[in-house]
Amino acid sequence: MANSEARTYRAQAVVIRHLEYGEADRLLTLYTLEKGKFQVIAKGIRKIRSRKAGHLEPFTQVALFLAKGRNLDVVTQAEAIRTFEGIRADLVLTAYAAYVVELLDRFTYAESDNPQLYHLLVDTLVRLESGASPTTVVHYYEIALMDSLGFRPELTRCVHCGKKIEPVDQYFSAKLGGALCPNCADNDPTAWRVSVDVLRYMRHFQRSPWSAVKERVIPDDIEKNLKLLMERYLTYLLEYGLRTPGFLDAIS
Repeated sequence: MANSEARTYRAQAVVIRHLEYGEADRLLTLYTLEKGKFQVIAKGIRKIRSRKAGHLEPFTQVALFLAKGRNLDVVTQAEAIRTFEGIRADLVLTAYAAYVVELLDRFTYAESDNPQLYHLLVDTLVRLESGASPTTVVHYYEIALMDSLGFRPELTRCVHCGKKIEPVDQYFSAKLGGALCPNCADNDPTAWRVSVDVLRYMRHFQRSPWSAVKERVIPDDIEKNLKLLMERYLTYLLEYGLRTPGFLDAIS
């Protein structure tokens, strides 16, 4: 009995993505509360009578029973906690959710547990479904994710000279990890100009709880430049571009 119990365990997870496998199985990539990101197999899930299929769709938060396998652990039971039907019913929200999970997937390694990231992911999906401005939700998530992963950009002082950032347009250096004052911009030829309003929004998201941010709707002109800054910064950190922003642009 003890050996049997050791071979099975519980996990709480969000399904990040899946891949068809064999005639009826699926490989699932999960982000779990207990052990971070890892891959499992759901056997027979593509059969018409499968009871697990509806509980293991992408973005679903699910409670699982798993059995340890030789190569991959096997899903034996699955019970959805939240299905996020409101996201799945809206193509734009689906694209934002896909971006959220792609970012987490690209920035994390297998079985590097981080409960804070799990809760951030779930909270972000809840916020997307709640009717809050999706751009506000996603930029708040980007900033919080960078904080959790150790890539928090410096936005209050120049990353070269250390002087306090003044309320005028500045520069942003992905290489140096934050804002550059105009006097120091030449120290990174790849730095680009960024408006003081964009920096204000980023600082507000860095220092504020969600309750102080959730009613914000970012003006279009600021959103355009904030989106560009975050894409460039994230691409620099990852050393390649993400797939989902192009899809999001196409449907928006």
